[in-house]
Amino acid sequence: MNILIVDDSRLARKELVDILKDIPGTKVIAEAVDVNTAVTAINTHKPDLVLLDIHLPDGDGFDVLDRSSITPHVIFTTAYEQHALRAFEVNALDYLLKPITHERLEVAIQRSRSKQNGIDQISTPTQPKTRTDQIFVRDGEHCHFIRLSDLRLINVEGNYIRLYFLDTKTMLARSMNYLEEKLDPQVFFRANRQQIVNMDYVASIEPWVNEGLLIKLTDGTQVEVSRRQARELKQRLEI
Repeated sequence: MNILIVDDSRLARKELVDILKDIPGTKVIAEAVDVNTAVTAINTHKPDLVLLDIHLPDGDGFDVLDRSSITPHVIFTTAYEQHALRAFEVNALDYLLKPITHERLEVAIQRSRSKQNGIDQISTPTQPKTRTDQIFVRDGEHCHFIRLSDLRLINVEGNYIRLYFLDTKTMLARSMNYLEEKLDPQVFFRANRQQIVNMDYVASIEPWVNEGLLIKLTDGTQVEVSRRQARELKQRLEI
């Protein structure tokens, strides 16, 4: 896979180059530092994939796509989460927030390979997301990029689930089972049919009625653990 890196930061470009050296089947064929050099590089080299920063000295990453004569696969690499919605509207394969990890970039590149090979990525098994991963959530006109280490509680509310992170909460039109399958079971625990907690935010665990348990989170939220799940949690924590 031939890759073009577009970023005005020499250090950011070097970090991406170093990561890509450890990802088999990838080759950096060119680098660009602004809109003009990026457009020229895309039209000249016709890369399979462009790692594209948002903010550039003479415009932004979207200008690059508008002015290029061909449309390559694109993964945005940026420090700014507020452009995520627009990025997906132009069919970006992924939107990676800096600092970018080897694991996150490798998954994004695999998605690009799947697209090129005509494989539906939705049907491809994926590893559970870790603490350092982010999820993109659109709630009406509001968009959030949530780092899973900031996600402390998930509640079922009707046909939706509500996510609690930092000092914010948002709704997601997905089932609890759908989200649970994507979360690291070593970090997130299904306390009952309605709630999942991030174990990193557990302040205390106390005995509760009907052989259940009561989890108290660091923000004061109390979550009842069903009897069945209490047995699983005790085995997990060896208590």
